[in-house]
Amino acid sequence: MSADPRIYFAAERTLLAWVRTGIAVVGLGFLVARFGLFLRLFAAERGVPASPVLQAETQVSALLGIGFVLVGALSIAMAAVQHRRHLASLPAEDRPGGYSLSAALWMAGLVAAASGLLAVHLAVTLVAAG
Repeated sequence: MSADPRIYFAAERTLLAWVRTGIAVVGLGFLVARFGLFLRLFAAERGVPASPVLQAETQVSALLGIGFVLVGALSIAMAAVQHRRHLASLPAEDRPGGYSLSAALWMAGLVAAASGLLAVHLAVTLVAAG
């Protein structure tokens, strides 16, 4: 059986596609979480007094956003775990020589950790504001 590094590179492309999707979900979550702040600033600019409905909308927006950020972080982490399992199942001849097999895993782990920290920051901000 001949060596075929395309198998490894296809798996790495799949990991990176999941990371890209996770980053998009995290970005959407951040946008949704901060949409409540936009609503409050818009209402203040228009001279609309703060109301319980606006406060509730801000909290719901923040909670939904935190949920999206957590889903994005979880999808990145799960993709990294799945990629690591796949690498372990590949025969040595299908792994490219002289190529870092763990660089993509480290980056995925860092992005997942940073996304988790963003979710914590948004949650702390929500608790401090409410």
